[in-house]
Amino acid sequence: MANTRTFLLTALSIAAFTFLSSCGNEPPKTEAKPPVDNELSEQEKADGWKLLFDGKSLAGWHKYGGAPVGKMWMVDDGAIHLEAKRAEGEWQATDGGDILTNDDYENFELRLDWKIDTCGNSGIIYHIVEDTAKYGYPWMTGPEMQVLDNACHPDGKLVKHRAGDLYDLIECSTVTVKPALEWNSVRLVSRNGKVEHWLNGTKVVEIQMLENGKPTQQWLDLIKGSKFPGLPAPDFGLATKGKISLQDHGNKVWYKNIKIRTF
Repeated sequence: MANTRTFLLTALSIAAFTFLSSCGNEPPKTEAKPPVDNELSEQEKADGWKLLFDGKSLAGWHKYGGAPVGKMWMVDDGAIHLEAKRAEGEWQATDGGDILTNDDYENFELRLDWKIDTCGNSGIIYHIVEDTAKYGYPWMTGPEMQVLDNACHPDGKLVKHRAGDLYDLIECSTVTVKPALEWNSVRLVSRNGKVEHWLNGTKVVEIQMLENGKPTQQWLDLIKGSKFPGLPAPDFGLATKGKISLQDHGNKVWYKNIKIRTF
């Protein structure tokens, strides 16, 4: 019995020594670094992503019509911020206006984060034809992913006017928006005429707008049933590509982590 006890103690001692020795040889564990705002990871670079906002300047953007970005649009704590001071009776900020990417995009995936002020309204407009002689605002040609404080803004009571909606055309399949002054994450995908809106990780809108460069009947019917036919926007939603805009709707709004890849 003594020999058995001695054998067991010896075996346990060897096992413990081996375990401690192996632990001591393991490299120290490092915690994964959290993503940094307005920067691309090495994997994102390899996948073809490009920043549309460097976190420091408004390079790559201009006011609708070609002028430099107005003073109400500024970089604030790593975000594009619209201060939105406006004159009485005006719906856009004084020296603000909608801002657009310098480049056109057709097949792309756009990602960004936004937060809106209490009772605020803004939007992400895409496929914009920038022709000020024909169209006074980007929304006259480009569909819009709504940015809104659903709880307070009057549009929150209107179907197809809430955050994430394809504005005045398709309502979200489910409500995923966060309260005012909290960050929301967007994926906006446009591929071969099919568009998807994703908000906070959930696909909330999907529509085949175009096929072979022509509008689908479903898309034409949606436009016909919206407010756009009654406005000076005869070409609304018919472009296959265009610029992307952050809308000045006269309220404070913030955008960051704006990145895009093309297909």
